[in-house]
Amino acid sequence: MPVKVHALDHLVINVADVARSAEWYQRVLGMEVRVFDPGQGKTPRTSLVFGNQKINVRPKDADKEDWFTADHQAAGSDDLCFLTSSTPDEVVAHLAAQGIRIEEGPVAKQGARGTLRSVYCRDPDGSLIEISSYDDGAS
Repeated sequence: MPVKVHALDHLVINVADVARSAEWYQRVLGMEVRVFDPGQGKTPRTSLVFGNQKINVRPKDADKEDWFTADHQAAGSDDLCFLTSSTPDEVVAHLAAQGIRIEEGPVAKQGARGTLRSVYCRDPDGSLIEISSYDDGAS
């Protein structure tokens, strides 16, 4: 029988400046910043925790001897969609209050479980960030 995954635990984004990106995700998306020791004498890592998931934030020029990395690393190359219980109008108002330019939205998009209402912006490296809620209010 093939392996069947059931959830995403964490993902890793490559960034130009870990501190700047961590501050942005904390301020704009309310994520908790945590620094952790990966052990084995490796450099401490920064993660962004939200719900039951986390994002590890890796410097784009990370040493491949110290970090286990993808073959191709580039800051600003991610497209990430986050779910919120806030309405699209609340998302728009929050982004405006934070001085974040809206790229698009609110617009209807297809999510994993149905129709999303999405607002798009960019993180400090230019990655596309989609902040969404389901039409039925499910998060």
